[in-house]
Amino acid sequence: MGSLPFRPPARSTGVTSLALLLALAHEASPHEAGDQTLIVQRDGFELRWHLQAGLNAVGEQNLFWNFSNTIAPEAGFDPDTQWLEGYAKGGFSFEQSADNGSTFYGKLTGVSSYTAGTDAFDARNTGRTTLEEGYLGLKASSGSGLTLDLSGGPRELVLGSGMLIANGGASGFERGALKFGPRKAWKQAAIVRLSDEGVTGTPFYIAPNELPSTDGRNRLAGLDIRYDDPTGGYLGGTYIKVLQSTSPYPKAAPGGDGPPTILPDGRDGLNAVNVYAKTNPFDGALKNWFATTDLAYEWNDRIDMEAWARRVQLGYEFAETAWTPTLTYSFQTFSGDNPDTPRLERFDPLYYEGSPGAWATGSKSSLVFINSNVQSHELALSVQPTRQDTLTLRYAHLRANRLDSPLQFGQATRVETDGETANIVTGVTSAHLSDDVFLEYNKILNRNTFVTAGLSASFPGEAIRDVVDTKAPVWLGGFANVVFNF
Repeated sequence: MGSLPFRPPARSTGVTSLALLLALAHEASPHEAGDQTLIVQRDGFELRWHLQAGLNAVGEQNLFWNFSNTIAPEAGFDPDTQWLEGYAKGGFSFEQSADNGSTFYGKLTGVSSYTAGTDAFDARNTGRTTLEEGYLGLKASSGSGLTLDLSGGPRELVLGSGMLIANGGASGFERGALKFGPRKAWKQAAIVRLSDEGVTGTPFYIAPNELPSTDGRNRLAGLDIRYDDPTGGYLGGTYIKVLQSTSPYPKAAPGGDGPPTILPDGRDGLNAVNVYAKTNPFDGALKNWFATTDLAYEWNDRIDMEAWARRVQLGYEFAETAWTPTLTYSFQTFSGDNPDTPRLERFDPLYYEGSPGAWATGSKSSLVFINSNVQSHELALSVQPTRQDTLTLRYAHLRANRLDSPLQFGQATRVETDGETANIVTGVTSAHLSDDVFLEYNKILNRNTFVTAGLSASFPGEAIRDVVDTKAPVWLGGFANVVFNF
């Protein structure tokens, strides 16, 4: 496994996103008064400090279903490992209000992260300190209700549900903190937001903060238009253009017979459209139901590419039941390259949010399969015994969309023997990849302190058993962490 030439996006995996925990904390303790972070406040000027830190203990057994023993035994990869990872992110922000109602603002933060021990991708005892946010902005409004927000410099940007544009920073590998994924900000960002009566238009230019070891020199621009209904629903669409990229694409060999072709600079010139929506609260018989959907289409005439993806979610909250259980079903699917056509149909997930409950495909399996040539049926049951405690059980059934087609660079490559001829075949010959089970517990100790623990297991499907052997083991793991946020 350590010899694979592809590295999946280093993102938060197996850890609930901090944004969700903050929302839960605000709901659980809304009456805690006082702004601890305020340093100066006078004459329309405010200066604040910010600090966020976390410590995470992780253990894994039979990593990647012991792929390494079959695919790269010479690499000496240990499928059983434990590590401790941590990070600290801190800095300052300011706002200066003018008499005309406009506000000049800015923020400067940095991240230090480290992994002690050996993580899931064989990175050990490593970490880095990097710039996170460093932007300046201006907010202004007219008397008619139109507001304008301009900003430039490194900062976070999430569009829609986070299907394509969410995680602008890479962690893990030489930067450490693989599971936490504390970097979210884009290395460069120029963002304009125009809002009026619930409609927001957001032209943007962004460049990701990539790992130096896998920097694809990506530059993207586009436009997002979104309507937020006061009752809670939304409808929006995003257009994305990749202005520059050296990131390669894999293309299935004709008929799936042989290793994939690597298309250098494959992402360069990519176009993508994403439409997303969530229903307003229903009335009558459909009360407590909710639904969301995402559709995406990608094309690149330079390399003859067309790809697609979609997701549908249905949920129900048992509002009158103790612990207010919420049950959610999701089906998400991402096209894979058809080995029987000259066109490239592999979906590029770009910079999606890979946390559980966001766009992770499976829990443990999301460390193996990026959102390309995969589909999943997922169920999540969440309960709240108290306002401070949340318990969530997730199950995911993962399948490949296309057989004999790359799941990601080099992944699931094996040798098949036909008589005396050995053929390298990339992809899988059976669709069933895995079944993941993930139990997670979140505890809000107070407005600033969160504890999360989880246990997970991935049961190999026929596709994985064919790659490894019929005795492919269950991949097990667990973690426990604490996060402080001010």
